[in-house]
Amino acid sequence: MLRLTPVVRNLIFINVAVFVISAILPPIEGWLALWNVESSNFRPYQLFTYMFCHANFMHIFFNMLLLSFFGPILEEFWDQKQFLLFFIITGIGAAVFNILMAQVFGFGQFGVMIGASGAVYGVMTAFGIIFPNMELRLLFLPISFKAKYMVLVLGGIAIISGFRPTSGDSTAHFAHLGGIIVAIILLQFWVRRR
Repeated sequence: MLRLTPVVRNLIFINVAVFVISAILPPIEGWLALWNVESSNFRPYQLFTYMFCHANFMHIFFNMLLLSFFGPILEEFWDQKQFLLFFIITGIGAAVFNILMAQVFGFGQFGVMIGASGAVYGVMTAFGIIFPNMELRLLFLPISFKAKYMVLVLGGIAIISGFRPTSGDSTAHFAHLGGIIVAIILLQFWVRRR
């Protein structure tokens, strides 16, 4: 049975609330989603608000499921304030990285971006770095592996998918990679400050 910690519980509540409200009032998602910086719809606050919007039930379900698996352990390892700060920084960092890849390097073009995936990838990366030898099991398959390998696999998939997108793929793979990179940098910064 999952035991949700306060920040994780509140993040899930906010995401679900925004998802339901956006389904009832679709224009809200247009205000909160992250638009391409060249769009007249782009607003700087969207670098924060985009991560609380989701495209469909499966999108929000898997993001919140992964957050509920890994988030509580990190929230208890750090504290509520540090975990929330980490989640927000990795989410914003993921968006900035995705924008830089699109605008500066011409990879991962996007019109609008939504979802907490960048921050969730950051959380999973931190978990894999802090608890590298913790055994994880896949949800539907009897396969177990160490958390450190999860980070390597996630990073590899994000890199390959970002540079070799499939036709019709609307996933912001560089946001996932950005969440991983920002998490690694932030963890190194926090370790050095201690």
